[in-house]
Amino acid sequence: MPSITTSEIALDAVTLHIAEAGEGPLVLLVHGWPECHRSWRHQLAALADSGYRAVAPDLRGFGRSSCPKEIEAYTQLNLVGDMVGLVAALGESRAVIVGHDWGAPVAWNSALLRPDVFHAVAGLSVPYSPRNRGPTTEVFRAMGMVNFYMMYFQEVGRPEAEFEADIPATLRRILWSASGEMPADHGSMPDVDPARGFLARLPDPPGLPSFVTDEDFAILVDSYRRTGFGPGLNLYRNLDRNWALLAPWHRMPVTVPSLFIAGSRDTTIRNPAGQASLARLRDALPGLRGLHLIDGAGHWIQQERPREVNDALLTFLDSL
Repeated sequence: MPSITTSEIALDAVTLHIAEAGEGPLVLLVHGWPECHRSWRHQLAALADSGYRAVAPDLRGFGRSSCPKEIEAYTQLNLVGDMVGLVAALGESRAVIVGHDWGAPVAWNSALLRPDVFHAVAGLSVPYSPRNRGPTTEVFRAMGMVNFYMMYFQEVGRPEAEFEADIPATLRRILWSASGEMPADHGSMPDVDPARGFLARLPDPPGLPSFVTDEDFAILVDSYRRTGFGPGLNLYRNLDRNWALLAPWHRMPVTVPSLFIAGSRDTTIRNPAGQASLARLRDALPGLRGLHLIDGAGHWIQQERPREVNDALLTFLDSL
């Protein structure tokens, strides 16, 4: 088992906490919400064993990284800039970038904006969808999605208060409800009860999903006790700002070699918008080398099915 070390990397605007293992070509592993670098524990070891230098940062606002106060400090340009700075701070000029959940847009946009640095990209759970109509929240309203969870997250204060009232219960319910272990008739988390909030429609399970150990969960809980939920929610609060900032790349494909992996039971790809993005994926990713839908898996794909994800990632990396 390769050793995994942690350190703090000072960039121009923030300091990022990273976990690192192995030596060789650099692979960045970018987590989503509500997570931290720990979600990549299985991939750090597998990539290091196979001759890669795997680095999983806590994004700004997460884990033990810096937490800027301003909402506008969490745009995609800020996050991509952090990844560019991290590659340089690690003494490298190029990297493959892999992202899950919110980390997937960071990875897709890193490859879109800086293909000279990020020469290949893999996205997990969230397919690449080029900038299209918008602003995003106006599109949601026009579609009648006023109770969509991303709209609820636009409000500052109320989601934080709801989630921070009992951090372990919040994380346990979100992890379970988006996993492949949820009952087939459970609809996960797209809509919010306007009166009772986000968690009201999520069952409170008796324990953790099978893929999360007590140690893993303790690390995640501690990270949110440190940061609170506000910084992570700021990623959602920049949906419209991101749409405006990415205007020069309207409808642009990501052309570097790419890979997509998701669980067949992930509501991110099972809803109509997700299905439409999958249908257009080969146009959006002309360099696509693999599209893997892992049967029975939910949203937390690299934790739920590490062996299948590692096999797909290593096959892709070895092909470059």
